[in-house]
Amino acid sequence: MQNFKPMFISDSGLLRWTQFLVFASLILYFGRNLFIPLSFAVLISFVLYPICWWLESRGLGRLMAISIALSILILFGLLLFALLVSQFVSFLDEWPNLQVKLARSIDDVSNVLSNTFGIAVDDQKNIVSRIRDQSGANILQMVKSTISASAFSLVLLVLIPVYAVLILYYRTYWMKVLGRIFPEERTEGLREVIALTIKAYYNFIKGMAVVYIIVGTLNSVGLLILGVPHAILFGFIASILTFIPYVGIIVGSLLPITMAWITYDSAWYPVGIVAIFGFVQYLEANVIFPLAVSSRLNVNTLMMLLAIFAGGILWGMAGMILFVPFVGIAKLIADHNPKWKTASMILGTEK
Repeated sequence: MQNFKPMFISDSGLLRWTQFLVFASLILYFGRNLFIPLSFAVLISFVLYPICWWLESRGLGRLMAISIALSILILFGLLLFALLVSQFVSFLDEWPNLQVKLARSIDDVSNVLSNTFGIAVDDQKNIVSRIRDQSGANILQMVKSTISASAFSLVLLVLIPVYAVLILYYRTYWMKVLGRIFPEERTEGLREVIALTIKAYYNFIKGMAVVYIIVGTLNSVGLLILGVPHAILFGFIASILTFIPYVGIIVGSLLPITMAWITYDSAWYPVGIVAIFGFVQYLEANVIFPLAVSSRLNVNTLMMLLAIFAGGILWGMAGMILFVPFVGIAKLIADHNPKWKTASMILGTEK
């Protein structure tokens, strides 16, 4: 028993895999500013390729077809942005009424603290003042980080479409380059892997659409139970805005919270909306998203959760989005390489 050693992997093989994972993680982490926009561009180009191919088959030039397909995508993005702006405008229109209710709620809380717990009003003001002074530096740092992230996002909004256009326009050339990088692979086999990769990306986008529909339905049902007006509209707006991490769900909940507060004049309805949206988002992150997306990429749920977690560590929220199709591509490549049968079994499902 003392001489027993597992025989499924050698020490040198384990060392090589460990070194590969360490170096790959370092390259992905320190090169994230380069790889993130390039990865999004590849994703967009794969999604737009079927549209471009269809337009080109109808006689349009390649550049014209790419321009039309990209314009459709940009128009869809602008519609989402307009929806976001309208949320803020609607909230600002209701702000005077909210100020009155907020002041009333603060006075009620202050009276409860004074009458029930014996905390004087002056002591409450001193506590609030100290908290405000201590949090001032943190708020300033958060504002600086937000401005920096917004500036980087604006740069990405320019770089990603440019990268996508170049990838689509020179796609024949890039196929020749891949053929020279992998000379041992047959051209037809390489084309088959690329075609399956494009299909995997398409299935990923389709899975995300299913996620939005399920989340929107659950949000709407919860708002209907509470009796919030325009529940279906608010529920699906919040579902679509979850594409923007953290901020999206907050902005999406502002309008129904405002409407419920004004309609019922009770703090319990906004609390109920927050509870419903929070519960739905928990289901979306831990159940709905892994099942809906991983089932279309033929990747088991455990590997999908690990990919999301690793992506979050290396690339933040962008990695949590991008690493999901990356795992699907790795599964496709492993399926077409007999030497990677074990990796295919680890990533795939029993079916």
